Amino acid sequence: MSEVVYSSTVTAVGALVPDFREQGILVWFGENAPEELHEFSILHKVDDHKRAPIVGDTIALNDDHFTVLAVGDVASDNLLNLGHLDLKANGCDVAELPGDVNVELRELPMVKVGDRLQVIAKD
Repeated sequence: MSEVVYSSTVTAVGALVPDFREQGILVWFGENAPEELHEFSILHKVDDHKRAPIVGDTIALNDDHFTVLAVGDVASDNLLNLGHLDLKANGCDVAELPGDVNVELRELPMVKVGDRLQVIAKD
């Protein structure tokens, strides 16, 4: 069984999240994010965090699993300190921006309150 190194639960989904999802992006923030970020963000409460994702890990959104292809320079600190994750399903193996976490190019799932985000360590 693979180890879950990060897990959280969705507590709110902003009105613009579906628009971002159509562009292959899900923006995550911890529950204490400023109000001006709520509209386009998925707010979540961290349940457990040992570390942030690294290349080769799997990001699980409920039953959907995505392989991590690239992690930007500040993505780990952002996730562990702010609960912030820019998840991009673009298939790129180089992070365009320092906060990006890239996964394979395919449709991201609809996210709703109560959903789980997990980072599963590569074997």
